[in-house]
Amino acid sequence: MTTDTVKDTNLKHIAIIMDGNRRWAKEKGLPTALGHKKGVEALKATLRACNDFGVKYLTVYAFSTENWNRKQEEVDFLMNLVAVTLTNELSEMHKENVQIHFIGDLTRLSDSLQKILSNAVETTKNNTGVVLQIALNYGSRDEITRAVREIAKSKIAPGDITEETISKHLYTSHVPDPDILIRTGGEQRISNYLLWQIAYSEIIICHEFWPEFDKNLLADCIKEFGKRQRRYGK
Repeated sequence: MTTDTVKDTNLKHIAIIMDGNRRWAKEKGLPTALGHKKGVEALKATLRACNDFGVKYLTVYAFSTENWNRKQEEVDFLMNLVAVTLTNELSEMHKENVQIHFIGDLTRLSDSLQKILSNAVETTKNNTGVVLQIALNYGSRDEITRAVREIAKSKIAPGDITEETISKHLYTSHVPDPDILIRTGGEQRISNYLLWQIAYSEIIICHEFWPEFDKNLLADCIKEFGKRQRRYGK
């Protein structure tokens, strides 16, 4: 599948549930930490592939509101991995014209990590390439609950509340809804991810674990998307 063929699909936004880091590591007899590190490499490759394929928006599920229930040492490792990756890779992503955003409740994160995230957003805010949204301490039910609370505080009359009103109060208000939701690792569930936004997204299950995901697999997913007819309920 050529790059031009991928671009012909008129695909703007890809959302990914990056699943399988731990299972990949376990299958190979490696520490879980190496699975997560390999996952970072897969994300970098996917981000560059999106740029090559002309995909404007990439949203990835990095840490959910439920992930706090994992072992503390793994949570600490993941938070440190986010901090180290952004610190080490920010300059390169900036050079590659990537614009970085974060969605989720960032207030629960450490002050030091919040500063790193803020710096990444500020540094790349004027870039015009791929928009990378990283969902961090994100849960869709939590997002929708927060949106409803904000709308209630605004004293909008119930009869004036529309789908657009709700969309404008979500973390993703500045980007279009995903065209594709890709989940790696073979599982067939949504896991509290972008429940409102994926109402009409095409869902593609990739059986490879996230550390195995690359440009070729992304191309395969886009090719599958190109075969589908989006009906939007019609």
